[in-house]
Amino acid sequence: MATDARLNAAELAGWLRLTAVPGIGGESQRKLLKAFGLPPAIFSASVSELATVVGYELAQQLLHHDASADIEAGLAWANQSGNRIVTLADAAYPRALLDQPDPPVLLYAKGRIELLNCSALAIVGSRNATRQGEANAEAFAEALAAAGITIVSGLALGIDAAAHRGALKSVASTIAVIGTGPDRIYPARNQDLARLLAERGLIISEFPVGTPPLANNFPRRNRIIAGLGLGCLVVEAAQRSGSLITARLAADAGREVFAIPGSIHSPLSRGCHALIRQGAKLVESAQDILEELRWETELSSSNSIDSTDNPGEPVLLGLLGHDPCTVDVLIERSGLTADNILAMLMALELDGRVAQLPGGLYQRLT
Repeated sequence: MATDARLNAAELAGWLRLTAVPGIGGESQRKLLKAFGLPPAIFSASVSELATVVGYELAQQLLHHDASADIEAGLAWANQSGNRIVTLADAAYPRALLDQPDPPVLLYAKGRIELLNCSALAIVGSRNATRQGEANAEAFAEALAAAGITIVSGLALGIDAAAHRGALKSVASTIAVIGTGPDRIYPARNQDLARLLAERGLIISEFPVGTPPLANNFPRRNRIIAGLGLGCLVVEAAQRSGSLITARLAADAGREVFAIPGSIHSPLSRGCHALIRQGAKLVESAQDILEELRWETELSSSNSIDSTDNPGEPVLLGLLGHDPCTVDVLIERSGLTADNILAMLMALELDGRVAQLPGGLYQRLT
């Protein structure tokens, strides 16, 4: 069902309509897709046919609800530069979410779409973090991103923002999963950080355009933060913390959970200490995480990068995506120098994974 081609307006309108019907949540949306196929087939079905999947009342709602305003807003947002709506039928949809029990039917994405399928790690923690906690989050994120791991967090104040800042220093960069519509940034204090993320990282949301910061949506987005990564690192957290929910969701999804210990006198250490007592891995450095994930072994054994000596080359492949692009574009996306980019491109070209095209363009082959 997956395709690399972007959906046209009519196709995308069907997906937006499916997700805009009140009472038809993610589970029902996926059941309908499984039963009928793509959205046009769903909306071509009769009420009686739809009722066998979602019941008569919701079937009526599905066919008669006026979703024109939501569709118009979604299409207008998707037409803006750097924006894209990724559906379950899209090859760009994050594979890591497909084995989760509640994957969103579509994601609004702004920025580097290729990051959705890069190896990632979630870093979460308190909004009211200490200076040391923020410094730890930034340092861990920078080191992990330098090793080629994309950092996922929630664009909140405190630990989340620090993790994003650290990861933005590397080509592996960072994904922010937000709890509002894709056209809104919350909290407003992170507007400047969000602009950097849109340029050099990625912002994603499952919530429609115009969705305000509703309290119930933030715990819901945590399952995406947890599901995208190989694991979840909790830097600072109180005993009753949304970060612990994310860590639990990560554990339930079979991901590794890591926690940084702190002072026994600090309330913000108690959540991390509780996680460690429950089996989370105590970590004191980014290297502890890399070793636990067997990251070096994974790098050396991966089919796509098995002959790569430069750990930045697999990340550069991700930046290339599958559309031809210039060195200048790669420099803008990565923040690396032209010399570094050209050296890696030459190595990838010699290895048969990149081809140079007329006009100074480079094309990924694998």
